[in-house]
Amino acid sequence: MASPQALSESDRRLVALWAADCAERLLPLFEAEAPDDDRARDGIARARAFGRGELDAASQIRDRFVANRASKSARSPAAVAAAYAAGQASGVAHMGAHALGAAAYAAKAASLAASDPEAARQDEVRWQLEHMTDEVRAALATLPRLGEDSSGPLGSGLLASGVLATTIRDLQAAFAGDAETT
Repeated sequence: MASPQALSESDRRLVALWAADCAERLLPLFEAEAPDDDRARDGIARARAFGRGELDAASQIRDRFVANRASKSARSPAAVAAAYAAGQASGVAHMGAHALGAAAYAAKAASLAASDPEAARQDEVRWQLEHMTDEVRAALATLPRLGEDSSGPLGSGLLASGVLATTIRDLQAAFAGDAETT
């Protein structure tokens, strides 16, 4: 049985484009430290290509960890988080819940690079919500709440604590609020 965190392929294609947008906003933090390492940018490009239907899920499952490895080229925590955002975006072809991971790591990168970390994180979450289509919002709203299902990235792993968890909970609360008003 497929994980409820997987989403349908058509929904994964929708959310992959949004996840790529989230990750790309913070990519300059990584590229400033590792200008010769194109793995993070390539991960974002592959997420976009998957979203447009130019790549299939099977080919992307094999390559989904490449962008994460770019984090080894970065020194600062903000640049590392930006690389992880790209890695999460590239993982959406495999499992839709990685889109929330991309958003969470992007918000973490923004917070780590700012003089007011919480304000920067909240600004990033606001941007993410404003740049979400209704279809993306609806697809992400079908995912289990953080910590409710252990069969994917929204289980008890890295995304379930700290600023990553706070960001995902903020996004999911916004989706729940949408459902209450419709």
